[in-house]
Amino acid sequence: MARPAVVTSPEDAEGYSAPRVIVPEGKGWRQCWSYVGPGFLVAIAYIDPANFESDLKAGAAYKYTLLWALLLASLAGLFIQSLSANLGIVTGKHLAQHCRLEYPWALNFVLWLIAELNIIASDIPQVVGTAFALNLLFHIPLWAGVLITGCSTLLLLALERFGARPLEALMALLVLLIAGCFVAEMVKALQPSDVGELFKGMVVPQLKDLGALAVAISILGATVMPHNLFLHSALVLSRKHAGTTRAIRTATHYSLLELALALFISVIINVAIIAVAGTVCNSASLPPGAAEACANISISNAYVLLKDVLGGWAGTLFGVALLASGQSSTVTGTYAGQYVMQGFLELRISTWLRNFITRLVAIVPALLVALLFGAKGASLLIILCSITLSFGLPFALIPLLKFTSTTLKMGMFATHTWTTVAASGLGACITLANSALIIWTCINLLYLNPSSLSSPPSANFNLLRILFTVLTSLLLLLYLLTLTLLALRPISTATYQPTKDELSKAAVVAKAHDLAIDTYENGSSGGGKGGERGERGDLESGFGAYGVCGKGSEEGAKAAEESAEAAAAAAEAAAEAAEAAAAAAAASALARSKMPQSAAAAAAAAAAGSDVTGAAAGASFSESPPANVAVSATSEASLQHWLAESGRRS
Repeated sequence: MARPAVVTSPEDAEGYSAPRVIVPEGKGWRQCWSYVGPGFLVAIAYIDPANFESDLKAGAAYKYTLLWALLLASLAGLFIQSLSANLGIVTGKHLAQHCRLEYPWALNFVLWLIAELNIIASDIPQVVGTAFALNLLFHIPLWAGVLITGCSTLLLLALERFGARPLEALMALLVLLIAGCFVAEMVKALQPSDVGELFKGMVVPQLKDLGALAVAISILGATVMPHNLFLHSALVLSRKHAGTTRAIRTATHYSLLELALALFISVIINVAIIAVAGTVCNSASLPPGAAEACANISISNAYVLLKDVLGGWAGTLFGVALLASGQSSTVTGTYAGQYVMQGFLELRISTWLRNFITRLVAIVPALLVALLFGAKGASLLIILCSITLSFGLPFALIPLLKFTSTTLKMGMFATHTWTTVAASGLGACITLANSALIIWTCINLLYLNPSSLSSPPSANFNLLRILFTVLTSLLLLLYLLTLTLLALRPISTATYQPTKDELSKAAVVAKAHDLAIDTYENGSSGGGKGGERGERGDLESGFGAYGVCGKGSEEGAKAAEESAEAAAAAAEAAAEAAEAAAAAAAASALARSKMPQSAAAAAAAAAAGSDVTGAAAGASFSESPPANVAVSATSEASLQHWLAESGRRS
């Protein structure tokens, strides 16, 4: 299959610095193949070490009963990620850039801080997971594994210099490697009698207790990642299409199909992890000592558990899958950090320096925890990072939903009313679910299981517990109030740029209006000249009648004849002006019905300016020219000429 062409001039894609893939024209597999890539980078966040942790706990404690939550979370992720991709495809800008253009400086700075915290919180489990994998496979100390992860990630990111394709291909291979490892383990672990129960867990919602609800919410929180919303809207900028309405619709269509394929593979991986953990930890022939490992299962001890139950090869496959997951997710996390920093702050620094800074802020806390607290502290750090991600998700989700639902940003591609309602309801459910998870985690640590923090609880601990509860309640109230204000804030900045065919329609309307004004002015000028010559002829005829100049009578008759001809020409010109005005009005109505607000306003003004009541009406049109046009040089030059001429006449 032929490889799509790559263009190395990225200046027409603001916010994307790597060489871009040119989408071939026409239809077929070649065009579809050119869109494959970004979805696999996004899907990596659905199979990172934090998801491994949630899946292992869900399978060990509740077997297959929470598989429905995994499928529901994946569908929600598909819906939300498709909105993120559409934002980038339609507007040519990613989510962080839109936030910078829309919000005031202070709010923009807060959103940037939260986005950076989200990226760090998602990156730490990935670094820790990779370090665990290196320790399990090669017995490398945890702290050394953290340092190796940072260096290897920077080397992998160097592939970006060769364009998007090599890095996308590598990430896709890692995803397929993870899938192969866990599917092989699932086939080994599952018994024929377990298959029916497995499918039942996928389609029948079940919650055995509050603990199951907490795990289900954690699966949702680990699936829909805030940094992915920034990342996906930027990755789609790597595709260079024709810029027409049809090309944009084709791009959104293929992007959705590619994303669905990538997320389907991630669902298979997560189902396999839950199935393996559920089968092993709920087996009647569980070896002695394995029950305790299942009760406290995590990515740090799952290797030993699988090795003891399924064999040494199963433990090795788990280590390989964990290494591939952690390494690939650190690459995408660093990638997201680049776009967030560039989009919010518009920092123009070299790619390697951005990568180094983004990598450093994630490695330092992971390294400190690994040195001070070891494997147990690293596992607790993953839990705290999951809580942080749940806290920060709405600050990326709310702007995304608002931007994609308004014509000021998306023009004719804005989401429909029911889609907006569904997306808003889904966002509210995710926000409330994550808030409930935060509350549940605090209650569990402070009241239901305080021995995990202080054993036995002392009087000082009880006082600290009360103060922490009050402070947490106040912060949660402030958190919900901030989200409400962010959701209610109206969108005020119009950044949508019409497509090439929309601009062509606007140019037709402008040309029709210009023709009408020129025809009217010529007709008025001809009629005035004829009247003037007629008056002069009448005067000379009068002189001839009194005998002052006999020749005046003859010239007066000739002037009167010319005056009549000029009047007829003026009438014909006026008729042509009326026809041109009607054509302009018809073109305006047609364009206005298919164009966004900025171009529609220009069309409406064109129809008004085409009225044959005089040139003053044309001046009103020149006050509303087509805005936000950034397409071909020919169309733009013609419109600029029309704007200048309209301003001169007015």
